[in-house]
Amino acid sequence: MSDDGDLTVRKLAMWGIPLSLGVMGLKMAAWWVTGSVALLSDGLESTVNVVAAFLAFFVIRYAQKPADHDHPFGHHKAEYLSAVTEGVLIVVAALLIVNEAIGYLSEPRMLDAPVLGLAINFAAGIINAVWARLLIRAGRKHRSAALAADGQHIMSDVVTSIGVLAGLLLALATGYAIFDPVLAILVAVNILYQGWKVISQSIGGLMDQAVEPQEEEAIKQAIATHAAGSIGVHDLKTRRAGTVTFIDFHMVVPGTMSVRQAHDICDRLEDAIRTVHEGAKIAIHVEPEGEKAHGIRVKVVKEA
Repeated sequence: MSDDGDLTVRKLAMWGIPLSLGVMGLKMAAWWVTGSVALLSDGLESTVNVVAAFLAFFVIRYAQKPADHDHPFGHHKAEYLSAVTEGVLIVVAALLIVNEAIGYLSEPRMLDAPVLGLAINFAAGIINAVWARLLIRAGRKHRSAALAADGQHIMSDVVTSIGVLAGLLLALATGYAIFDPVLAILVAVNILYQGWKVISQSIGGLMDQAVEPQEEEAIKQAIATHAAGSIGVHDLKTRRAGTVTFIDFHMVVPGTMSVRQAHDICDRLEDAIRTVHEGAKIAIHVEPEGEKAHGIRVKVVKEA
């Protein structure tokens, strides 16, 4: 990631704190004026957003620290730890919601001041929708796992808010107060699913998951068209670590080629790969011809 990208991610993480606090305040206000357990469930999920915003801010700053003696490959994976923690917090919030809603199943009650409460909750949902889209877009662009996870969770909060509003309008229209706690439980199920998605995606990064197929294809194409002078490329491997992608492969060259000539090919390949994968960390192992190829191979385009 570029310095500008690092700065953008840090700023977004910082602004996430006051925004999440403001949205939580709005949602808890909506619950306070209505007494709705469904709105309370929505507010409880927003408390997770607040904790996640603080966590993302500090973890992103740590993840962007330069490599040091104890962490020669950098601190990038800290972002995945943040995302996993956020996923766990989402699951905890869902369980709290279920616990709260079950108590209201036997004694449901209609809402107080429903128009004001729903209007407040709607305003909070609009703020969340705009903010979530911004975080997801920036997280993908700058490959920030913590920022993307935060955005995905907030977007799930938006879906929750839409469901809550629809259900409460139904309860008001029909006069059946039971829709309120039932809807809260359905909201909790959706939150559990979103929490599982955040956790599973982050674990993939911690386990050195390879880049997406389309990204790998772009890397192969860059190698194939800029490795002229070599005999072949094999054992291509990729892995993600937060915002950074690590790429390494073996390049076979004629046994008579000089170290300088092989080095020039490596420089050309590194520049080509970084044009399609900015900020990639690349390691190329040069081998003399005769070595047996293995792993993922790339067919080199020969010079005309």
